[in-house]
Amino acid sequence: MTSSVTVPDDDTFYRPDIPLEGEHGDVIWSRPLTGPAALAKARVNQLVLYRSRDVHGKAIAVSGIIALPHKAPPEGGYPIVSWAHGTVGCADTCAPSRDTITAPAHPFNEYPHGLLSAFLDRGWAVVMTDYEGLGTGGLHPYLLGESEAHGILDIARAARRLYPAELSKKLAIVGHSQGGQAALFGGHHAPIWTPELDLRGVAAMAPASGVHLLVAAGTTLNYAQPGFAFTALFLAGAIAGNPNINPEELLTVKAYSVWPHIREKARIELAKEDSWGGLKGTEQLNPGPNPSKKAFFDQLELMNPALRILAPIRISQGAKDPRIRADFTRTLHHQLAALNGPASVTYKEYEEVSSTHDPVELGFHFGLMDTDLPSLTTWLEERFKDVEEEQTASPR
Repeated sequence: MTSSVTVPDDDTFYRPDIPLEGEHGDVIWSRPLTGPAALAKARVNQLVLYRSRDVHGKAIAVSGIIALPHKAPPEGGYPIVSWAHGTVGCADTCAPSRDTITAPAHPFNEYPHGLLSAFLDRGWAVVMTDYEGLGTGGLHPYLLGESEAHGILDIARAARRLYPAELSKKLAIVGHSQGGQAALFGGHHAPIWTPELDLRGVAAMAPASGVHLLVAAGTTLNYAQPGFAFTALFLAGAIAGNPNINPEELLTVKAYSVWPHIREKARIELAKEDSWGGLKGTEQLNPGPNPSKKAFFDQLELMNPALRILAPIRISQGAKDPRIRADFTRTLHHQLAALNGPASVTYKEYEEVSSTHDPVELGFHFGLMDTDLPSLTTWLEERFKDVEEEQTASPR
């Protein structure tokens, strides 16, 4: 970023009219952030636009937030937590950095602030990607793992370039729901994509998994339900992974008529009866085989985050979560343990979760963040310790 660049103070911030080629993680520009999107407990909230690349190698711009704690940085700089947010939708107005009180996605964007503020209180810097295509150009490729990983990792690199004297190389990736799946992909890609960062751990709360099984089962149901909003989101991610998928070939006429809603509506709006939530399961995909259907399900299988990760992994789950099924997360835990070794994966399941938030979906699904916070924080503190600290703390 050069001093001669004028940083836009309006929404053109997200659509730079400048060349995007350059090193991923380079800062395009930044400006102070205030309002509902900012973390109230941060000393610094900085809105940042940074260079990244999509899964096909195209240079893109991605937006996000950098938040620094009030505590003075320790020797070597603040450890960094890269936060991967949960499902909000694919519409630009859903981007966490664009959040407003009246936005349909506001309750879902606001909820993690308590968790992230607790990280700041412990003296950790927090960076929060919006992900590719949320707020910026193009359609957000929902659950496309490599894309999410690039956003998660490149904002950590961008933050270190903006604040080189204050941020260390120590990195942990933490995410919830969509972000739990994204965090695992971030951990998988980190050694190659950002080898200079010292990845200490990956924590995935209620991570999305097995979506190919969910979609296949959903297409057999002869009734409508709000959860079919996710079919549209899955398709947005699948098309980004394989542009040969043709929505008109894949979808029924009725489903194709509401396909454009993906660019306009938040997830909670897609779930309504006038959109994807009004479709029966059997009304989503055209019957019989076709090339786009095969390609769609192939991409859905690639979204499963059973991956090799060269860092400690922590999975947490609410047993009664209505959004992310506990049996799917248990299966993912076993897959990760088989790939990485049982000692590399910590699993924590809660019979009950507590939350001060309504409605019910926020309480049961999002409440995991409240219930898991003490245990998660202890785990992260252990990960951020240096070898010298551990040896000093151990009895001799």
